[in-house]
This record gives sequence, structure tokens and C-alpha cells, in this order.
Amino acid sequence: MKAIEIHDVRKRYRNLQALKGVSFTVERGEFFGLLGPNGAGKTTLISILAGLNRADSGRVSVLGHDVVGDYRMARRMLGVVPQELVFDPFFTVRETLRLQSGYFGLTRNDDWIDEIMANLDLTGKADANMRQLSGGMKRRVLVAQALVHRPPVIVLDEPTAGVDVELRQTLWKFISRLNREGHTIILTTHYLEEAEALCDRIAMLKFGEVVALDRTSNLLTQFAGLQLVLTFARGGLPPALEPLRMPSNPGERAVRLRLSGYQAVEPILAACREAGCEIEDMEINKADLEDVFVQIMRREGHMPGALPDPAMEAAA
Repeated sequence: MKAIEIHDVRKRYRNLQALKGVSFTVERGEFFGLLGPNGAGKTTLISILAGLNRADSGRVSVLGHDVVGDYRMARRMLGVVPQELVFDPFFTVRETLRLQSGYFGLTRNDDWIDEIMANLDLTGKADANMRQLSGGMKRRVLVAQALVHRPPVIVLDEPTAGVDVELRQTLWKFISRLNREGHTIILTTHYLEEAEALCDRIAMLKFGEVVALDRTSNLLTQFAGLQLVLTFARGGLPPALEPLRMPSNPGERAVRLRLSGYQAVEPILAACREAGCEIEDMEINKADLEDVFVQIMRREGHMPGALPDPAMEAAA
């Protein structure tokens, strides 16, 4: 049985098609990344998964429980950490977590609540009112709320957005432990180094469609691999080497070339010497997930960081 099954999910907001037949599965115990630029449809998809929104068509299930037909069990199987800081200002941290436990019928859950608070460095704030907490502490409470009923599937929607390094380290240490213990984790993040370090597989969304889906290691090999970065003091890249050129960052003087291996460096340098070019600087890089992301998004002309359609952003 799959942890998550998403089959041909479509969602339209007036004249905006936010999801265009999205399909993929997540294995039990997997650490899965869901990436994409703003407006790609990630949060719309998570809202449908969590039962906060309903797809126009398609099917979504959590551990075999349909999110519409068997919504009670589907929601019991799921813990979601939302992007927004949503909290009740009238309760302390401990009261908030006890109340969340009560939603799932858990009346004697203090031992697990204490363990969650200890692992998220919330113990010292257990009796503090939610209004008194910093943004980072509120974020920790959101994570604790998602975990309080011990869900087998945990969805983290931008959990470290705008938080300090300490929280990131604390959170990932605890979440990685839960993953080792068998919990399935689904992560959306704009911090691509986090996804590269944590996720076994990654799906990339763009304009409501899945444009890449593979193991993280395969994506790094297929779309990036080794790069030779050359800065020319005189001349430019010989035309014969143009097929190796990779996209460069805006305003970057350096030329990036895809390498099939270290043995390809000398033929490239020989071609530059023959063309009369003078090289000012040279380095060999192993590409990271950000390079892969840029390449995949550029294939269809949508770069991360570009402003999406306002309606698309609202729908995501």
C-alpha cells in the first residue's frame, strides 16, 4: 500500500487551471520532496490532500483511504504543517497541544506532548501564552500540532521559511528521526539544499504539471553532473563548444559547460587555445539541486524568481 496516491488531479479557479492532471505516488517511509516556483500548484495540491480543498476531478488517498470518501481516516493518517502562522491567542503551548490531541480523541497524551516539546526545544515555553512567542517559536508549535496524534504521514509546507538556523537544525534532526522510525515525510521548500540533503525522491511542479519526478541522485546526474566554469580574459567560447554551454546566472561573466567527465576538460581547453582564447579563471563544480531546478524550469521558459501571474500565486 502506498503512503500517498495522487491520480490525475485537476483543479480550476475561475479561468485559472491550477492543477492539470497531476499524478504520482509516495512510498511508505519515504522522504519525498515537492518543489516548484511560486504559483506552481504545490499548496493547492497539499490543501486537496489535507481535505481543505476539493479537486475538480481525480483521486487522492492516504494509506489507502480516499480523502473524500473516507475523509475521517485519511485525516487521521496525516499531519500537516502549513505555511501560515495560524494560532489561537487564548491558550498556552501545552493547552494548544492538548486541544489538538482532543480533536483526534487522545485524552491521555501528555507523555508524547512532553517528548515533542523536548525535541523541538519548547519545554521552557510550555506554559507561555501563544501571543508571547516569537515567530520561530510559533513555527515550532505548528510542527508540534502536526505531530501530536502520531500521524504516519507528515506534510511540511515550507516549514523553515523565515526561521533561524537553530530551528532548522532542531527540526530536521527530529523529522529525520521520525523518518527513520517509519514515518513518511513530504516536504515543500524553497531551500533547495534542504531538499537535496533530505529527500529520497523529488517531484517538480510547474504551471500545475509534474515536469520532473525521479530519485534525487538521478536528477543530479541526468540534468547537471559536472560543470566546467570558464572566465575569459580575451575571446569567447569557440562555436564548436556551444552545444556544451549551460544556462548562466544573470550578469555572470563566466561560461558554464556541461562535462561528461574529468577527461573532457583537456579537449575543451585545447579547443579554446586553438581559437586563440585566453582563460582568466577556471573551476570544476559538481552541480547541486539548484542547478537542476534552474535547468528544468528554463526548459519551458519559467525561471524561479520570476513573478508569476497574481491569480496563479493566489491559487497556489
